[in-house]
Amino acid sequence: MEGLKVWRLSSSISRPSSFRQLFGLGSSSCLILRCSDGGAATTSNTRLPSRNLRSSTSTSTSDREAVRAIRLKKVEQLRSKGLEPYAYKWDRSHSARELQEIYENLNNGEELDSESHHVSIAGRIVARRAFGKLAFLTLRDQTGTIQLYCEKERLLNDQFEHLKTLVDIGDILGASGSIKRTEKGELSVKVDSFAVLTKSLLPLPDKFHGLTDIDKRYRQRYVDMIANPEVADIFRKRAKIVREIRKTVESQGFVEVETPVLQGAAGGAEARPFLTYHNSLGRDLYLRIATELHLKRMLVGGFEKVYEIGRIFRNEGISTRHNPEFTTIEMYEAYSDYQTMMNIAEEIVTRCALAVHGKLTIDYQGVEIHLERPWRRETMHNLVEEVTGIDFTELGNDLKVAKDVILKALGVGLDIKDKFSIESCPSLGHLLNEVFEIFVEPKLLQPTFVLDYPMEISPLAKPHRRIISS
Repeated sequence: MEGLKVWRLSSSISRPSSFRQLFGLGSSSCLILRCSDGGAATTSNTRLPSRNLRSSTSTSTSDREAVRAIRLKKVEQLRSKGLEPYAYKWDRSHSARELQEIYENLNNGEELDSESHHVSIAGRIVARRAFGKLAFLTLRDQTGTIQLYCEKERLLNDQFEHLKTLVDIGDILGASGSIKRTEKGELSVKVDSFAVLTKSLLPLPDKFHGLTDIDKRYRQRYVDMIANPEVADIFRKRAKIVREIRKTVESQGFVEVETPVLQGAAGGAEARPFLTYHNSLGRDLYLRIATELHLKRMLVGGFEKVYEIGRIFRNEGISTRHNPEFTTIEMYEAYSDYQTMMNIAEEIVTRCALAVHGKLTIDYQGVEIHLERPWRRETMHNLVEEVTGIDFTELGNDLKVAKDVILKALGVGLDIKDKFSIESCPSLGHLLNEVFEIFVEPKLLQPTFVLDYPMEISPLAKPHRRIISS
């Protein structure tokens, strides 16, 4: 049984410098897809300006606390008027997108005031303008935005004054009323009544002009989604991808299982584990670094096709491209080899692309990526020779000589970090992989299966049936 390591799906907002979603084959009977969950990703490379950093941070914190104190007073004012600023429920009849679609053909200046066109919506206030006895608020829910058209004469009691003095940008409101399209063409809900459903205690980032602090965008993804609503689309696409993966593999007879996250030994990969302590058992346990070993035990127990979508934890580097916790989709099938797994990988990715984009040609950072099958299949040795001109099979078994040849041929222009990585390689297999990662990976723009990884970097892999060193 031979294996496959496939595709990294990023839900992170960051964009790598090149399309490094390439495919690599080892040799165990499995398919592995790594999915980076940007919900917790952080970056160690982000550097905030050091100039006046302490002063600006202190001022920012002071401003936030002042705003919070003011809004807490508004919470008290609402409660003193018998209004609960944190509601239990709101009956919503439509989403913003539904209203935009239903009343797409409503003419400018036209109003529908009958009972059949009375609607109820809810969402976050992201903008507001007030002109005497008239106020306009932009309400956004998860589907889009719509305008609230608020007239003093139309609202009961002191609601208009409450709207002007107690409602802030960032609050979540429920509103009901009729449908109107303004003279300027803005579809609006002409508000009869409203209620504060959740009072926001802090202002939206950067006065709703967008959250630009990269570090904060990764550490507070919920704030990022408020300030940059397009970010939520990444999460929705990721959900579609995971759903399509399940549909694809289960249509081929695979059974989904769950294996232990806490393990007595960290196995199935080469990685540094997180260590924890189990009080009842009185022993150390590790957060898993792979699902491999327990899935293989499922095969031993009699299952012939199993897979798991599972969380993995590796106590290693952290950046916008590497997260200490991430998701893998790992599959095992009896009586098959890596040729079968490559076919399954093609099927999964093409079906996911169709589910998300509706086509197999995707524009990525100005480059057209073609996902039509079949994809290119090439060995790591051949790809390295193709890009660098160096045939590793002719370098012999002397590691020092091989390093000297590599650095002499490719060392010009290499940065210190890459030179050190090459010089630190403990074996020819590691050296081949290092050259591949530095020189070949950035050039692999189209879907490519990379075959015959060296044995030194393929733990638990079965030796190649024909090539001894792979």
